[in-house]
Amino acid sequence: MQRLQVLKQDFFSLNTTQHLIIGSAVAAGGLLAYLVHKRRQIKSIPLGEGWWGAGDKPLSEDDKIYPFQVQTSDQEIEDLHERIDKTRYTDPLEDSCFQYGFNSTYLKKVVHYWRNQFDWKKQVAVLNKYPHFKTKIEGLDVHFIHVRPPHREGQRVLPLMLVHGWPGSFYEFYRILPLLTETQDGLAFEVICPSIPGYGFSEAPHKQGFDSLAAARVFLTLMERLGFSQFYLQGGDWGSLITTNMAQMKPQSVKGLHVNMMMSSRGLKVLLSLLIGPYLPFLVGLTREDVRRLFPFFERNVYEILRESGYMHIQATKPDTAGCGVNDSPVGLAAYILEKFSTWTDLKNKDLVDGGLERKFSLDDLLTNVMIYWTTGSIVSSMRFYKENLKTNIDNRVDSRWIFVPSGLAAFPGELMHCPRSWAAIRYRNIRSYTFMPRGGHFAAFEEPKLLASDIVQFVKKVEKC
Repeated sequence: MQRLQVLKQDFFSLNTTQHLIIGSAVAAGGLLAYLVHKRRQIKSIPLGEGWWGAGDKPLSEDDKIYPFQVQTSDQEIEDLHERIDKTRYTDPLEDSCFQYGFNSTYLKKVVHYWRNQFDWKKQVAVLNKYPHFKTKIEGLDVHFIHVRPPHREGQRVLPLMLVHGWPGSFYEFYRILPLLTETQDGLAFEVICPSIPGYGFSEAPHKQGFDSLAAARVFLTLMERLGFSQFYLQGGDWGSLITTNMAQMKPQSVKGLHVNMMMSSRGLKVLLSLLIGPYLPFLVGLTREDVRRLFPFFERNVYEILRESGYMHIQATKPDTAGCGVNDSPVGLAAYILEKFSTWTDLKNKDLVDGGLERKFSLDDLLTNVMIYWTTGSIVSSMRFYKENLKTNIDNRVDSRWIFVPSGLAAFPGELMHCPRSWAAIRYRNIRSYTFMPRGGHFAAFEEPKLLASDIVQFVKKVEKC
């Protein structure tokens, strides 16, 4: 008490100038503390709103969830076979392998299997192995599968949404589902796999503007409708962007975000990495593995991407034109889709006469994914997603901001572009796990389900601290 009295006397004995200095210091300290607090606060981006159904928005919308089953018919299969039989082929150039696209010599072998051995009815039964549902959100019938783990005493079950990309589908996750729903160290996942609207069995938007932000909002509504207030997310390709947007919109609901495709922001840090990285990588936060995957930069990340992104340019500008022919030709559709499963798995597959397709996938699995697009007639609407997302400068979008939720990043060596941890950290501000995966490419869940499942589990354990 006596010490406090002395301090008061010392303070009141100061002159006006000294009082002003102390007051300014206190104010500056308070401002600094406020700015630090604001910086640490988890920020979100606006949810927005939308209506994508045909016609005007009604006063109310049915929010019930209905069971759904994939179906087929003899007429559907007969029509497919008739169209296959009328296909005209162009002979490939000698020794061209997959350098000019899908080699038609190998395509004939795939189509022969499709026409004479592939059993679509059997694959429909495989698709219906897991429970399917539909629910109306923002005017669209949204399809999803919902898989609960078998009950085990003492296990901890966490909700997890997996989101696919193009030209994939929810079927990409059929290999990984048993691994995630099986208990590991007392932990298992209740998995929800939706189809992006315009893909597969989800209704296509009837209005312009349905982008990743709209898809994110729809999927957040889906999780809320299923009764989940907190959950984990995982995605690759478009799924990576959609789940990232979900984490930005409702960070309080997303316990953790795991992606196997991440894009970095541009800036001085990235530029310095490109200039110094090949010679002194440790100075710019790069590892030896980063250097191996990144350089020579222009060959791997500029020229190679230009060679592989022709599809993106036309889909981002004229998707209806791009999809017109393949929407009517099953063989054209198969060639267009399967070529991506060849080159995006490993760019070196272009030098193989069969595109290396059956090194990672079975023809049954590949053709089942093609059939999801064929039977639903969704290739055009899936392509439109590119135009809706790329019609403006993506760097100026509201979602170009930071991601604050706990994040796990899996860097597969065959991914189209490598993103070092130091680059990813520019946007993902709470990285709990960054893994250099030993093998695998763009379609991680389809190619390497065990590796991806293991990485998801170790990431979630870090977040849950179990």
